[in-house]
Amino acid sequence: MASGPSVLIIPGLGDSGPQHWQSFWEASYPEYQRVRQTDWERPRCSDWVSNLDAAISAANPPLVLVAHSMGCIGVIHWAATTGNGNKRVAAALLVSPPDVEAETIPAGPTGFAPCPLIRLPFRSIVVASTNDPFAALDRAKTFAGVWGSELVILESAGHINAASGHGPWPEGKRLLDKLML
Repeated sequence: MASGPSVLIIPGLGDSGPQHWQSFWEASYPEYQRVRQTDWERPRCSDWVSNLDAAISAANPPLVLVAHSMGCIGVIHWAATTGNGNKRVAAALLVSPPDVEAETIPAGPTGFAPCPLIRLPFRSIVVASTNDPFAALDRAKTFAGVWGSELVILESAGHINAASGHGPWPEGKRLLDKLML
């Protein structure tokens, strides 16, 4: 019996705490693997890309990446660096990608700006909010268009994290399930 895609969870700054939807999904689906980073508060993009590449190389393909916030930008930098030449990644769910060139980005991360504006070499869905404090909706629309992603817009959903009330987030899980087909 063939198994479905493997899922890699890629948190953003601060990792995803216990009330974050990524953590709920990881707890509910023990086969999902979380990409670990050495510095969650003051990350260097090159380190995040290297750790992501190692996790992708170690996982069983095909892979579906589930990224939130700065984790989305790490995925984009990874794709720009590797081109997914080995075709291990089949799809990505990119939730609340921040505008790393905006003044609203917290101090700490280095090397994430500018964000690559490339067509992704795999299927993807960008989920954005009309009131995300880290990315204006127009910027999220630009990202989705350039990356070749389907765009899903949530009304007044904040940064789509625990602080904005998105605990287990079943709507997001349905989007992930769509990518896993």
